Amino acid sequence: MCGIAGILDRTGSKEPRHEELAVMAAAIRHRGPDEFGVYRDGELGFSHARLSIIDLSGGSQPMCNEDGSVWLTYNGEIYNYLELRPELESLGHRFRTRSDTEVLIHAYEQWPESFAEKLNGNFAFGIWDRTKRRLVLGRDRLGIRPLFWAFHEGRILFASEMKCLVAAGYPARVDALGLDQAFVAWTSVAPRTVLEGVRELPPGHLLQIDAGREPREEAYWDLPAPPAPGEMICDEREAARDLRSLLEDSVKLRLRADVTVGAYLSGGLDSTIATALVRSVTDTPLETYSIAFGDKDFDESAEQDAAVRALGTEHHKIVVSYDDIARAFAEVVALAEKPLMRTAPVPLFLLSGLVRSQGRKVVLTGEGADEIFGGYDIFKEAKIRAWWGRRPESRMRPALLRKLYPFAPGADRRAAAFFEAFYREGIENQDDPGFSHRPTWKNGLRNRGFFSEEIKARLRDHDTPSWILERLASGLSGRSVLARAEYLETKVFLAGHLLASQGDRMSLGHSVEGRYPFLDHRIVELGQRLAPWLKLRGLSEKWILREAHRDLIPEDVLTRPKRPYIAPNVRSFREGFGRELAEDLLAEGSIEGAGLFDPPRVRRLAQKVFSDQRLGERETMAFVGILSAQLLARRWAMGPSVRESDIDLAEFPLRGGDEILVRE
Repeated sequence: MCGIAGILDRTGSKEPRHEELAVMAAAIRHRGPDEFGVYRDGELGFSHARLSIIDLSGGSQPMCNEDGSVWLTYNGEIYNYLELRPELESLGHRFRTRSDTEVLIHAYEQWPESFAEKLNGNFAFGIWDRTKRRLVLGRDRLGIRPLFWAFHEGRILFASEMKCLVAAGYPARVDALGLDQAFVAWTSVAPRTVLEGVRELPPGHLLQIDAGREPREEAYWDLPAPPAPGEMICDEREAARDLRSLLEDSVKLRLRADVTVGAYLSGGLDSTIATALVRSVTDTPLETYSIAFGDKDFDESAEQDAAVRALGTEHHKIVVSYDDIARAFAEVVALAEKPLMRTAPVPLFLLSGLVRSQGRKVVLTGEGADEIFGGYDIFKEAKIRAWWGRRPESRMRPALLRKLYPFAPGADRRAAAFFEAFYREGIENQDDPGFSHRPTWKNGLRNRGFFSEEIKARLRDHDTPSWILERLASGLSGRSVLARAEYLETKVFLAGHLLASQGDRMSLGHSVEGRYPFLDHRIVELGQRLAPWLKLRGLSEKWILREAHRDLIPEDVLTRPKRPYIAPNVRSFREGFGRELAEDLLAEGSIEGAGLFDPPRVRRLAQKVFSDQRLGERETMAFVGILSAQLLARRWAMGPSVRESDIDLAEFPLRGGDEILVRE
């Protein structure tokens, strides 16, 4: 796992310099502290920060093919590289390393139009075809690894993180539309980012840049549409067998490494299944890691301890306090590079620190199962609302929502009426592609009231839900209500938040690579072929996932109601260091200086927090979102986090020369 960056000069007069390429790599040192490298070829420059996991001694980057005609800077893992290598060798390709990096280079050479489709892994890369003077950028199917790019002064800059672009001189200004998306949908949605003018390459896409032509972006994969009802997998035993077989193989592939692989074990269904599968396919002792909270309202230690006893792992746990969250919050926001609507990423950042402190670099984790197998409440809400829409006069249907949320108001008639009205809106329009997400988005849109007049003016003609739906229109077309909900969750929440703000950025903040067995594209595609009731049976989520692994995991894990991972939000900022940080960020001068929010509205919200008044979910999200946006604005106003004067060029050697010769 690594960090990548590069510059392509389109002016003919500003060839990338060694110094600026080195400073881009230095800006993401946390992603790859083991080794650095730079490559220059006229108008093109690559830089690389390496976290060595496969072929520790031979996988230095940027890397080239036998004759130096193709160069690569690459972040990620190609899990099926051992299967692809002999095929490529039989076609005449020669290898000088044992790395998956070199497999990617030769795959591009052999199959330039379809190489990405052959890869099973998580990755982001830049390929320089010297003969064609062509730059190809690419990103994995689900968006596990990030990739950003921008035009700047006649050049194209790209990198794993936007801070690299800022280090190379790109001006850092908050994008109003990206900010709005974060407050409405919890994340900016590719290609939009929260940094004005910077684009995120969408998951499953390639970007090809040829001399004299505009960049050409195209998709090589998308979440497949479910088949017609008569062609879906409906047989329970067949579905369970296929799922178990694929997930076992996915785990085996993700254990490939020249370093020890551990696993996150939260005590919930998904991480317990992933950990149990590791135990079933290898005899190697397994280290597991989890988060505990000092606040018992959030703590799942009992469930974690039960899973550890059942699976027999060597377990490590970190206990997170309010103060821990407050003190790490600024660093987490700087890593995430977008506003956060909750503090949940912070404990995950601290957890990766625990992993690194144990001398480990790789962990398996359970993200993705909820999106594939109907695990979220939003899928249940959509199902109930669709059913309700067919009988809008029914009183039983809205009662199911209160059953889904037993903590929701019931005795208070006014509160119950508000709860019912919240979910009732739009229930008759089930053809609306955003049907499942309208209530959530509407709630987020109400937080526009906290924006400054300048930001509101820039948003006057912009509707974030419409923008998202228009961007994803082709993929949403022809799907059922549930399938559309799954598509939106995969493209927006999973790619933009879970795999970014809670995944890649938090693990690599401590130089730890996260691997995701459930996000093997073969499993994702199988999930789309399953009959809906195999995933969401009544209101029981992930039914087939439980059935396929019933013999592997404890009964109490199988039957325990899903408990979403959450962390203390406003409680972390009511006293001590957290309060000091919040008061500083939300002071009238700080708010006015950043220009993003309305000082009186923010002051009233802060007073509610500091006086320990109860906040609803919307206000809680607004508070955390405002804090994090203020931190971003402050960080970017300070300029690059690393400058050329800070680095020693000897640490960032130029690649090329003798290393392109094949070792016989």
